[in-house]
Amino acid sequence: MRQWSTSTLWQGSQPSGFSLRARYFGNVTLLDRAIAPILEALNETQQSENTIVVFTSDHGDYLGDHFLGEKELFHDCAAKLPLILYDPDASADPTRGTVNDTLIESIDLLPTFLESCHLHHADHILEGESLMPLVRGAKARRYHDDVFSELDYAYYDTRRQLNLEPSEARSYMIRTKDWKYIYHRHFRPQLFDLQNDPGEFVDLGGEASRVSVLKELADRMFLRLLQLKSRVTESDSTVDARTDVVKDRGIYIGRW
Repeated sequence: MRQWSTSTLWQGSQPSGFSLRARYFGNVTLLDRAIAPILEALNETQQSENTIVVFTSDHGDYLGDHFLGEKELFHDCAAKLPLILYDPDASADPTRGTVNDTLIESIDLLPTFLESCHLHHADHILEGESLMPLVRGAKARRYHDDVFSELDYAYYDTRRQLNLEPSEARSYMIRTKDWKYIYHRHFRPQLFDLQNDPGEFVDLGGEASRVSVLKELADRMFLRLLQLKSRVTESDSTVDARTDVVKDRGIYIGRW
Protein backbone atom coordinates (compact mmCIF):
# COMPACT_ATOMS: atom_id res chain seq x y z
CA MET A 1 0.00 0.00 0.00
CA ARG A 2 1.49 3.28 -1.04
CA GLN A 3 -1.40 5.76 -1.27
CA TRP A 4 -3.10 7.56 1.60
CA SER A 5 -5.40 10.54 2.19
CA THR A 6 -5.73 13.15 4.90
CA SER A 7 -7.53 12.55 8.16
CA THR A 8 -11.04 13.68 8.98
CA LEU A 9 -12.21 14.62 12.46
CA TRP A 10 -15.98 14.39 12.83
CA GLN A 11 -17.68 17.44 14.22
CA GLY A 12 -21.17 18.79 14.65
CA SER A 13 -23.83 16.78 12.85
CA GLN A 14 -21.47 14.30 11.23
CA PRO A 15 -22.39 10.59 11.67
CA SER A 16 -21.32 8.91 14.89
CA GLY A 17 -18.95 5.95 14.91
CA PHE A 18 -21.87 3.74 15.93
CA SER A 19 -24.06 4.72 12.97
CA LEU A 20 -21.14 4.40 10.57
CA ARG A 21 -20.42 0.90 11.81
CA ALA A 22 -24.06 -0.02 11.25
CA ARG A 23 -23.77 1.24 7.67
CA TYR A 24 -20.51 -0.64 7.28
CA PHE A 25 -22.16 -3.90 8.31
CA GLY A 26 -24.93 -3.15 5.83
CA ASN A 27 -22.34 -2.70 3.09
CA VAL A 28 -20.77 -6.04 4.04
CA THR A 29 -24.16 -7.71 3.55
CA LEU A 30 -24.57 -5.91 0.22
CA LEU A 31 -21.17 -7.14 -0.93
CA ASP A 32 -22.01 -10.72 0.05
CA ARG A 33 -25.15 -10.55 -2.06
CA ALA A 34 -23.25 -9.00 -5.00
CA ILE A 35 -20.44 -11.54 -4.95
CA ALA A 36 -22.67 -14.61 -4.81
CA PRO A 37 -23.95 -14.23 -8.43
CA ILE A 38 -20.36 -13.93 -9.67
CA LEU A 39 -19.37 -17.19 -8.00
CA GLU A 40 -22.54 -18.85 -9.28
CA ALA A 41 -21.75 -17.70 -12.83
CA LEU A 42 -18.26 -19.19 -12.56
CA ASN A 43 -19.79 -22.51 -11.54
CA GLU A 44 -22.44 -22.42 -14.26
CA THR A 45 -19.84 -21.70 -16.97
CA GLN A 46 -17.46 -24.31 -15.55
CA GLN A 47 -14.78 -21.67 -14.95
CA SER A 48 -14.56 -22.06 -11.19
CA GLU A 49 -11.91 -24.74 -11.39
CA ASN A 50 -9.48 -22.53 -13.32
CA THR A 51 -10.19 -19.17 -11.70
CA ILE A 52 -8.44 -17.68 -8.69
CA VAL A 53 -10.83 -15.51 -6.67
CA VAL A 54 -9.48 -12.78 -4.41
CA PHE A 55 -11.49 -10.57 -2.09
CA THR A 56 -9.54 -7.65 -0.65
CA SER A 57 -9.51 -3.86 -0.30
CA ASP A 58 -7.08 -1.00 -0.81
CA HIS A 59 -7.47 0.24 2.78
CA GLY A 60 -9.35 -0.16 6.02
CA ASP A 61 -11.56 2.45 7.67
CA TYR A 62 -11.43 4.18 11.04
CA LEU A 63 -15.21 4.15 11.59
CA GLY A 64 -14.69 6.41 14.60
CA ASP A 65 -11.60 4.71 16.04
CA HIS A 66 -9.15 7.30 17.36
CA PHE A 67 -11.95 9.84 16.69
CA LEU A 68 -11.18 9.63 12.99
CA GLY A 69 -12.95 8.67 9.79
CA GLU A 70 -11.87 7.53 6.35
CA LYS A 71 -8.61 5.62 5.78
CA GLU A 72 -5.61 7.79 6.57
CA LEU A 73 -2.58 7.36 8.84
CA PHE A 74 -1.05 4.07 9.92
CA HIS A 75 -3.30 2.65 12.65
CA ASP A 76 -4.18 -0.99 12.02
CA CYS A 77 -7.85 -0.16 11.56
CA ALA A 78 -6.89 1.75 8.41
CA ALA A 79 -3.75 -0.09 7.29
CA LYS A 80 -4.87 -3.67 7.89
CA LEU A 81 -6.80 -5.15 4.97
CA PRO A 82 -9.19 -8.04 4.45
CA LEU A 83 -7.80 -10.72 2.13
CA ILE A 84 -9.58 -13.92 1.12
CA LEU A 85 -7.91 -15.93 -1.64
CA TYR A 86 -9.45 -18.99 -3.28
CA ASP A 87 -7.08 -21.16 -5.33
CA PRO A 88 -8.87 -24.00 -7.18
CA ASP A 89 -5.68 -25.98 -7.66
CA ALA A 90 -5.62 -29.29 -5.77
CA SER A 91 -2.22 -28.36 -4.31
CA ALA A 92 -4.05 -25.74 -2.22
CA ASP A 93 -6.31 -28.33 -0.56
CA PRO A 94 -4.11 -28.68 2.58
CA THR A 95 -4.67 -25.02 3.48
CA ARG A 96 -8.24 -24.68 2.22
CA GLY A 97 -10.51 -22.99 4.75
CA THR A 98 -7.64 -21.98 7.02
CA VAL A 99 -6.45 -18.59 8.26
CA ASN A 100 -2.81 -17.54 7.85
CA ASP A 101 -1.47 -14.71 10.02
CA THR A 102 1.71 -14.15 7.98
CA LEU A 103 2.34 -10.45 7.39
CA ILE A 104 1.84 -9.69 3.70
CA GLU A 105 1.39 -6.60 1.51
CA SER A 106 -0.95 -5.64 -1.32
CA ILE A 107 2.00 -5.64 -3.71
CA ASP A 108 2.25 -9.41 -3.15
CA LEU A 109 -0.89 -10.03 -5.20
CA LEU A 110 0.53 -9.39 -8.68
CA PRO A 111 3.47 -11.80 -8.22
CA THR A 112 0.89 -14.31 -6.92
CA PHE A 113 -1.20 -14.03 -10.09
CA LEU A 114 1.86 -14.31 -12.31
CA GLU A 115 3.10 -17.44 -10.58
CA SER A 116 -0.33 -19.06 -10.62
CA CYS A 117 -0.49 -18.50 -14.41
CA HIS A 118 3.11 -19.66 -14.92
CA LEU A 119 4.07 -16.24 -16.28
CA HIS A 120 7.42 -14.48 -16.02
CA HIS A 121 7.95 -12.53 -12.82
CA ALA A 122 9.76 -9.27 -13.62
CA ASP A 123 11.95 -9.16 -10.52
CA HIS A 124 13.53 -5.85 -11.49
CA ILE A 125 10.10 -4.17 -11.38
CA LEU A 126 7.94 -6.02 -8.87
CA GLU A 127 8.72 -5.63 -5.18
CA GLY A 128 6.16 -8.06 -3.80
CA GLU A 129 6.46 -11.78 -3.08
CA SER A 130 4.14 -14.47 -4.42
CA LEU A 131 1.68 -15.88 -1.91
CA MET A 132 1.39 -19.22 -3.71
CA PRO A 133 3.82 -21.00 -1.33
CA LEU A 134 1.61 -19.94 1.60
CA VAL A 135 -1.62 -20.84 -0.20
CA ARG A 136 -0.33 -24.24 -1.28
CA GLY A 137 1.23 -25.17 2.05
CA ALA A 138 4.87 -25.08 0.97
CA LYS A 139 7.54 -24.48 3.59
CA ALA A 140 8.91 -21.23 2.26
CA ARG A 141 10.57 -18.45 4.20
CA ARG A 142 9.40 -15.02 3.11
CA TYR A 143 12.01 -12.41 2.34
CA HIS A 144 10.31 -9.89 4.63
CA ASP A 145 8.72 -10.59 8.00
CA ASP A 146 7.37 -7.06 8.24
CA VAL A 147 5.13 -4.74 6.23
CA PHE A 148 6.02 -1.31 4.90
CA SER A 149 3.81 1.64 4.01
CA GLU A 150 4.23 5.30 3.21
CA LEU A 151 2.18 8.48 3.24
CA ASP A 152 2.49 11.57 1.04
CA TYR A 153 0.40 14.38 2.50
CA ALA A 154 1.83 17.19 0.36
CA TYR A 155 -1.57 18.18 -1.08
CA TYR A 156 -3.22 18.78 2.27
CA ASP A 157 -3.36 21.84 4.47
CA THR A 158 -1.71 19.88 7.27
CA ARG A 159 1.59 20.38 5.44
CA ARG A 160 1.24 24.14 5.55
CA GLN A 161 0.27 24.09 9.22
CA LEU A 162 3.53 22.23 9.87
CA ASN A 163 5.54 24.64 7.66
CA LEU A 164 6.75 21.86 5.39
CA GLU A 165 7.70 21.98 1.73
CA PRO A 166 5.83 19.54 -0.57
CA SER A 167 8.83 17.23 -0.78
CA GLU A 168 9.06 17.11 3.02
CA ALA A 169 5.49 15.97 3.70
CA ARG A 170 6.30 12.27 3.87
CA SER A 171 5.77 9.61 6.51
CA TYR A 172 6.78 5.95 6.61
CA MET A 173 5.68 2.93 8.61
CA ILE A 174 7.26 -0.46 9.30
CA ARG A 175 5.22 -3.04 11.20
CA THR A 176 6.25 -6.38 12.64
CA LYS A 177 4.04 -8.72 14.64
CA ASP A 178 5.18 -7.07 17.86
CA TRP A 179 5.93 -3.45 16.99
CA LYS A 180 4.89 -0.56 14.78
CA TYR A 181 7.41 2.17 13.95
CA ILE A 182 6.34 5.38 12.23
CA TYR A 183 8.76 8.01 10.95
CA HIS A 184 7.58 11.51 10.03
CA ARG A 185 10.21 13.73 8.43
CA HIS A 186 11.35 16.49 10.84
CA PHE A 187 9.59 14.90 13.83
CA ARG A 188 10.53 12.22 16.30
CA PRO A 189 9.40 8.68 15.46
CA GLN A 190 6.38 6.99 16.95
CA LEU A 191 6.50 3.49 18.42
CA PHE A 192 3.63 1.21 19.46
CA ASP A 193 3.84 -2.06 21.37
CA LEU A 194 1.23 -4.12 19.51
CA GLN A 195 1.28 -6.99 21.99
CA ASN A 196 0.51 -4.89 25.07
CA ASP A 197 -1.21 -1.98 23.32
CA PRO A 198 -3.10 -3.40 20.30
CA GLY A 199 -5.27 -0.29 20.11
CA GLU A 200 -2.18 1.86 19.53
CA PHE A 201 -2.96 4.42 22.20
CA VAL A 202 0.44 4.73 23.93
CA ASP A 203 3.25 6.22 21.85
CA LEU A 204 6.60 4.94 23.16
CA GLY A 205 8.72 6.73 20.57
CA GLY A 206 10.08 9.23 23.07
CA GLU A 207 11.12 6.74 25.75
CA ALA A 208 14.85 6.27 26.25
CA SER A 209 14.28 2.64 27.33
CA ARG A 210 13.12 1.80 23.80
CA VAL A 211 16.25 2.97 21.99
CA SER A 212 17.28 -0.53 20.90
CA VAL A 213 13.82 -1.30 19.48
CA LEU A 214 13.70 2.05 17.71
CA LYS A 215 17.09 1.42 16.12
CA GLU A 216 16.16 -2.06 14.95
CA LEU A 217 12.96 -0.83 13.32
CA ALA A 218 14.66 2.24 11.83
CA ASP A 219 17.22 -0.11 10.27
CA ARG A 220 14.42 -2.25 8.85
CA MET A 221 12.80 0.83 7.33
CA PHE A 222 16.08 2.05 5.86
CA LEU A 223 16.63 -1.36 4.29
CA ARG A 224 13.17 -1.29 2.74
CA LEU A 225 13.81 2.14 1.26
CA LEU A 226 17.14 0.95 -0.13
CA GLN A 227 15.44 -2.02 -1.77
CA LEU A 228 12.82 -0.03 -3.67
CA LYS A 229 13.12 -0.92 -7.37
CA SER A 230 14.53 2.05 -9.30
CA ARG A 231 15.89 0.39 -12.47
CA VAL A 232 12.79 -0.82 -14.28
CA THR A 233 13.88 -0.56 -17.94
CA GLU A 234 15.95 -3.76 -18.16
CA SER A 235 15.83 -7.05 -16.29
CA ASP A 236 18.64 -8.28 -14.04
CA SER A 237 19.52 -10.99 -16.57
CA THR A 238 19.85 -8.38 -19.35
CA VAL A 239 22.07 -6.20 -17.17
CA ASP A 240 24.17 -9.22 -16.26
CA ALA A 241 24.61 -10.16 -19.93
CA ARG A 242 25.61 -6.61 -20.89
CA THR A 243 27.95 -5.98 -17.98
CA ASP A 244 31.39 -4.84 -19.22
CA VAL A 245 30.73 -5.94 -22.83
CA VAL A 246 32.21 -2.68 -24.17
CA LYS A 247 35.68 -3.86 -23.19
CA ASP A 248 35.61 -5.96 -26.37
CA ARG A 249 35.62 -2.66 -28.26
CA GLY A 250 38.54 -1.29 -26.29
CA ILE A 251 36.31 0.82 -24.03
CA TYR A 252 36.76 0.55 -20.28
CA ILE A 253 34.09 2.08 -18.03
CA GLY A 254 33.92 1.88 -14.27
CA ARG A 255 37.51 0.78 -13.76
CA TRP A 256 39.39 2.31 -10.86
